[in-house]
Amino acid sequence: MRNDEYYMQVALEEALLAYGEDEVPVGAVITRGDEIIARGRNATVLCNDPSAHAEMLAIRRATEAVHNYRLGGATLYVTLEPCIMCAGAIIQARIERVVFGASDPKNGAVVSLYHILNDGRLNHSAEVTGGILADECGEILSRFFREKRVRTPCIRGEVPKWS
Repeated sequence: MRNDEYYMQVALEEALLAYGEDEVPVGAVITRGDEIIARGRNATVLCNDPSAHAEMLAIRRATEAVHNYRLGGATLYVTLEPCIMCAGAIIQARIERVVFGASDPKNGAVVSLYHILNDGRLNHSAEVTGGILADECGEILSRFFREKRVRTPCIRGEVPKWS
């Protein structure tokens, strides 16, 4: 558990970098043994790419680092519960373990809405540990969206007026 907190703290550092880039602040780190082999943070706006989630970018970098599209023996640390797309990539990459911080009741595909990483119908499963530094991981997301609402107030159904 102590290592989990250490690596989640590193993932939070990536989330803070995403926050500074006005991206949804999610960070990810992939390890093998005690070595960090890749990092990632959300960059969907920066890259104009809906697939540029922290997990996806970390997986791409990790596969490049090990010269293999399979990441057996790897652990993915991510500050927010992975979505369906990211859970699919985790399965395809054969990541052994996933550790996440905050749950995602609206998009979570690991424990909240779906249980993709432990679906016996699939050809791979991953060990899952959730709730590591959940308060810290959730707070940066809450702060980001709170600030977005203050900067761009809009009532549902109202069309914003551009000056």
